[in-house]
Amino acid sequence: MRCPNCFAFETKVIDSRTNQTGSSTRRRRYCDHCGYRFTTYERIEEIVPLVIKKDSRREAFNRDKVIGGISKACEKRPIETERIEKITDEVIKEIQEFGEKEIESQKIGYIIMNKLRLLDEVAYVRFASVYRQFRDIEGFIQELQGQAEHPVVDPISVPLPFPRKGQAFQKKKTKKTAKARNKS
Repeated sequence: MRCPNCFAFETKVIDSRTNQTGSSTRRRRYCDHCGYRFTTYERIEEIVPLVIKKDSRREAFNRDKVIGGISKACEKRPIETERIEKITDEVIKEIQEFGEKEIESQKIGYIIMNKLRLLDEVAYVRFASVYRQFRDIEGFIQELQGQAEHPVVDPISVPLPFPRKGQAFQKKKTKKTAKARNKS
């Protein structure tokens, strides 16, 4: 590993620790050349799908964007950085479970929004205000009222508005469909 201070290649690992979930390793390093100490992190490279943006552009999934969005929503809230990292890991795992090569950015936003709803109501509302792009105060108030009316539940028991791998969309019965069945 190259020293960030003097750019020498002679560095030694003086301490290694894995995080609580075992998904990354923190290493303290020492440069033999200049004596500088620094920290590096090692994480398993995850295979995640391309993200389809609203304007149909495709770009590589960026973990830092997810962390940034969650961090911004959690700003000045009593939420630890480790918790934000754990939520990010959960989001990535859920995205990978879809098993698709591409995923819409709206799906990612929806997953994050549900995770934040369980974590902190203020962070949820902050994220939802950006994700849902409210055009006026009425839409924002309706979201707040919906938040108050619907209790927070475990996201595993809540059906997603889009199918997971191997699932198909379940069509809702409409009045037209019900009338057509009554005529038969």
